[in-house]
Order: sequence, then structure tokens, then C-alpha cells
Amino acid sequence: MHPMLAQTKLLDQLDSLPDHLVGFVRLREAMDVTSFCGWLKGQTLFPRIYWHARERDREFATLGILHQITDERELASLHQQPRPAAGSWPRYYGGLAFDRLADLAGTPHWQPFGHCRFILPRIELIRYGKQTELVCNLQLPAEAAARATELEAARAALRAVGHEAHLDEIAPLEKSRQDSPDYPHWEQMVRELTTHAHLEVQPKVVLARESRLECQNLPNPWDLLAALQPLSPACFHFAFQFTPESCFLAASPERLYRRHERELESEALAGTIIRTGEAERDAELAAHLFADGKNRLENRLVHADILTRLEGLAESASLSEAQILQLRRLQHLKRHIHATLQPEVSDAQLLTALHPTPAVGGTPRRKALAYLREHEPFHRGWYAGACGLISDDVAEFAVAIRCMLLSGSTLRLYAGAGIVAGSEPAAEWQELDDKLANLLGLLLQGNQA
Repeated sequence: MHPMLAQTKLLDQLDSLPDHLVGFVRLREAMDVTSFCGWLKGQTLFPRIYWHARERDREFATLGILHQITDERELASLHQQPRPAAGSWPRYYGGLAFDRLADLAGTPHWQPFGHCRFILPRIELIRYGKQTELVCNLQLPAEAAARATELEAARAALRAVGHEAHLDEIAPLEKSRQDSPDYPHWEQMVRELTTHAHLEVQPKVVLARESRLECQNLPNPWDLLAALQPLSPACFHFAFQFTPESCFLAASPERLYRRHERELESEALAGTIIRTGEAERDAELAAHLFADGKNRLENRLVHADILTRLEGLAESASLSEAQILQLRRLQHLKRHIHATLQPEVSDAQLLTALHPTPAVGGTPRRKALAYLREHEPFHRGWYAGACGLISDDVAEFAVAIRCMLLSGSTLRLYAGAGIVAGSEPAAEWQELDDKLANLLGLLLQGNQA
């Protein structure tokens, strides 16, 4: 269906809603869209949010706010709600910062995101398989004046929905770059963390780097995300543009968890080696990754921690054999985790228990976070945070790695490396560059990367 016709039909649905209908209501109409990123680029409403599952079978784009949650404790209210008149539960999109106790006062670029922000949008564009729908969400009160106000707000949002925009090529950036920490500081921290005395109490800390690019020609974030997608086909793609001035976007290979009713899938993704694109050489590198004690230790610390944290929440849990996840430029060790949850377990409990994992923080968690607060020279904000969507029956979260924040004339790129026994500063620094190769290649060379 033509986009404008879908809007017209939704406006007609609004006008014909029965007066007795109250509570959460979802109106939907089929619609044809070429690119969700192009559609978001063409809009004027904020916030704009995008989520594309790693399996490629489900894709979401959202506009506006019907309701939002900025206190993580309120996420528990989304659990075990009565089924609404709409026939489906409201779906919130958002994320949590890596460190929910960190002071963000000195980081204006993270202010629109906060420690927790989840949006129930006014408008959703939803694709399952080959079926795409434009959706309008309402919260209808019984009182007449309040109901009229809600209906008019929905009409205004629908009338404001714009046409899909043309996606432009990415031109090479003219930029200056500053790394935080710089290499001498990085080397000092890695040396400290790999001393015998430190390893006895803290077997893993994930150190990260913020690379700031000061640019006069920052690309449109939706052009950038669209260009990044074919370069990272085995990844989750998501973006949060809460204000016109900033946008956080990622192409993350790492699932935190996916829950359908009481069935949960998670994974331990830790241990990294490069990929060349030559099958024989990549097989040799994968065999080395399987055999390498340092990388096996990294992965073991992650899956052991996840399984331990699920003990009080799951009736049962199982761990797969190690596999290789091949990305465009990297290969990772990966183990799947499946669990059946206890009946009363909520996503708020899961997020508190599972995030941040040792894959992005370290182990023990509390000591790792304390070390990073004291020694890491920048605030991570939503880098290495948990980003995804929640409804009563389904929730899905990715770990926000391989990501960037566009803010004003500054583009911030983030990457991390697990520091364990056997870690060498130069090799871990190179791993950071390897993890950013897709993003930097696109930014510095344009779409020819």
C-alpha cells in the first residue's frame, strides 16, 4: 500500500473508534517502504528509533513518544500486564547505560540518553518477514476531554509522517582524531591488570577506548547506518536519535538475550581473531582461536558468569559447544545459552542480573566496574550498554558494541578488549583497531570501503 494511503486509512480508523474502547490501542495498516533508514531520514518527528534483528526477519522504526520510562525500576511494571484491547502489548524501545551508577554530569553528549530511557512510540513501522505495517499507538482514557486530546495528538502525529527520503552516499571524512586513553596510558593499564597480584583478585577487566573524530562534514546518521548494514550482515543494527543534534548507532554482533514468554536465549561472545576472507587462512586462524588459552579463558569467564547469574532466575539452563562466529573482518568464539525462566521473572530482573556481562565489563563485576570508574578516562554512556525492546511476551536486547555517537561536529567511536592473563598491550590495542575497521573504513573511504 502507498505510504500516504496507509496514513489516510489510519486517520479513518481513528475517526471510527468506538467510545467504549479504553486503554492501550494499536491501529495498523499495510504499507510499502523501500528502506526503513530512508523512511526515518525523511521524518521530522523525534525521537526516531531503529532496530533490526540479527536474523533479519524483524525490523522496526519508530517516531514520537506516547509514554517513556527513565527509571530502570519502572521496567518491572511491563511484566504480566493484562492483555490490552489492542490484542497485543505495548512495545518499548530503548537502552541502559553501561554503568548505571556513573555520573554523567560532565558528559553533555550523553545527556539525551541518560542511564535509562525506553520509549513507547506514537508511530511504529514494523516488518515481520515480507509484511510491513504502519502502526499508530494510543492510550485512550474513559474521560471525554482527555480522550479527545489523545485522539487529536494521534492525528497530528499521523499527519506529520513524511515521505521516505533518498539515501546519499557516504563521502570520506576530513577529520582529526584523538584517542582516549592514548597508547602510553593504555599500555600502563594493561601492564597493571596483568600482574600476578591483580589477576588473583580480578581475572578479567574489559578496557575500552573512545576515538573522537572532529569533522566538518558529518554524514546523516541514517545514510551512515544504511551504508554500514551490508558491511556487517551478521549483526544487530540499531540507532537512537532522541534529538536532532545527536544519534547513537551500532552494528553489534552480540546478543544479550532474547526472551519469548519464558524461553530465553543468550550467548557468550568473547575471544577474537582477525578474518582475511581467504577460506583456508581463515580456517587456520579459527583453529588457532579454538586452541588459544587466553581466548578460551575470556570466553569461559563470560559463559560461567551468565550461567551463575541465571541460577536463581531459570528452572533450567544449557550451554552449547564453542563455535566460530565469522564477521566481515573478525572471528569470535561463541557459545549459545538456552534457559527456561521461572514463571515470575521479569525483564527488569534479567537486565539487572545479566548486564553488563564479563564480555564488556569484567569479572567479578563489581570490582571491574569500580576499576573502570577510577581508571578509564572517559564515560562510556550507552557504549557497552544494553539496547533493545520490551513487551510483556517478547523482549530482545543486544550489547551496544561496534558503535558510534554522532553529536554536533564530533563523532565518537568505541571499542573494547578483554584483559586477562596473557594479554599484551600492543596486541590488545590492535584488536581495538580491528574491531573498528568496518566503521573507520566506511568513514575514511566512503562507500568504497
